[in-house]
Amino acid sequence: MSWESHPPSASFEINADEEPSVTLLAGFSEFGLAGLTAVEYLVEQLSLEQTGHITAEKLPTITPFENGQPRHHTRLFSRPDLDVTILVGELFVPVWAADSFADAILDWTGANGVEEIAVLSGVPVPHGPEEHRVFYIATEGYRRNRLDGIDVPGMGRGFLDGANATLVGRGIDSDLETGVFVTPVHARTPDVEAALRLIDAISDVYELAVDTGPLEAFADEVSEYYTELAARVEAANDADRPDDRMYM
Repeated sequence: MSWESHPPSASFEINADEEPSVTLLAGFSEFGLAGLTAVEYLVEQLSLEQTGHITAEKLPTITPFENGQPRHHTRLFSRPDLDVTILVGELFVPVWAADSFADAILDWTGANGVEEIAVLSGVPVPHGPEEHRVFYIATEGYRRNRLDGIDVPGMGRGFLDGANATLVGRGIDSDLETGVFVTPVHARTPDVEAALRLIDAISDVYELAVDTGPLEAFADEVSEYYTELAARVEAANDADRPDDRMYM
């Protein structure tokens, strides 16, 4: 199966061997890498298998590798007995390509029966210890179906941009239920504590049995890679990066 979006400046193509679950859970390469760390850890702990990938055209790209074996930078994972498909996005997508990236995801999910999308994300904002928790920004349907009785407060004020804004914007104007789970991140990479908070929150929401004990060791194993990935994000031009946002 192949679904493609062709904006003027960049294009993304999704190739999948299997249809996704009704829920897509995503983490992208952003400051702090908390969301990316969280979804990669979920893939490992839940023993998910790769079922697809996304390629990018007319965009600076990377080809990650491990033990000499290359892999696609943006990959889909699932398991037959788990009703969640996870999207792991190691490629930093600049703001000028974010709409095209999100539109390609939405075209594909819309054609394959995905009913909800949730994104795990870190926000690089000044914060105190009392703000070391996860907040949500979600459409009405997502709040009603997923967050009733869950100890995750709504983010008070602010605005989304980039791919997250496009995904949630589609949810506002359609039946697609969308939610973004955000937590403050520190400059150090990876922010393991932030990733832990996201994993705990999403495990409660989707009733996932995840042992977070080995996460510190997991982060240590890939610390050099994460440091290099974070350096690429930091080195991006100001025009390529999202603006700093104030959340209240």
